[in-house]
Amino acid sequence: MAVLSINYYSQSMKGATSFTAVLPVEQMLFDGTPVKYSGGPFPTIYLLHGYSGNRMDWLLRTRIEEWAYQRGYAVIMPDGGNRFYLDNETTGEFCGAFIGEELIEITRKMFPLSDKREDTIIGGLSMGGYGAVRNGLKYCDTFGAIIALSSALITDQIVNMKPEDINHIAPFSYYEHTFGKLDKLLGTDKDPKHLAKNIGANAPKIFLACGTEDFLYEQNKDYHEFLSEIGYAHEWLAESGVHDFNFWNRSLLAGLNWLKQEDK
Repeated sequence: MAVLSINYYSQSMKGATSFTAVLPVEQMLFDGTPVKYSGGPFPTIYLLHGYSGNRMDWLLRTRIEEWAYQRGYAVIMPDGGNRFYLDNETTGEFCGAFIGEELIEITRKMFPLSDKREDTIIGGLSMGGYGAVRNGLKYCDTFGAIIALSSALITDQIVNMKPEDINHIAPFSYYEHTFGKLDKLLGTDKDPKHLAKNIGANAPKIFLACGTEDFLYEQNKDYHEFLSEIGYAHEWLAESGVHDFNFWNRSLLAGLNWLKQEDK
């Protein structure tokens, strides 16, 4: 695998932005056969980190490099700060457009990535799981599949917050800064249920997973049940686990295996 760290000026983010790219360019054989190099185009997974994390989390704390190599995937891992991968008109930082449009365009120009929808996957954990669901559905013409792990599908809860409220992650002011007016949130393109219900013909495949001891389990279970109620076909994995990389390693591997099964 080739591992590259990229820094460039992002129009969407209005500043310097970084991402890590992992490319399965070589095929290493240990029987004396010379190393073979592939020119692609590679199917690609865009992986989003969680709250308080960064683009290196996936590379350092999971086996994504090994698993992607085995399956022939390129992996793009951007920095998203704590923005929930959403557009913010107040600051002019359009993180949703960065993920769903600009990052796709620039990485396809830089690297031999497939431009086919069925070869373009978005995934994430926790805050990044929300970002994968939201942007995977919003940009459904680009992404053919979504892998969402322990996703922060919290829109139904934060709409009821009051200015004096604070949960174990952040205060009301953070959520209103990030999502906009909370009492206006439901029914917008930041509401994962609204997006799924109104998706139309190009519905991405969804793999949804959460540990049963995770503090976000009820929200993920609720979203799974909602998808079932509206007839949105998806894969649901619920097994023992908490909000940590032990569960995310297991469920990421399960999601990658699901992708291969879906491709058959």
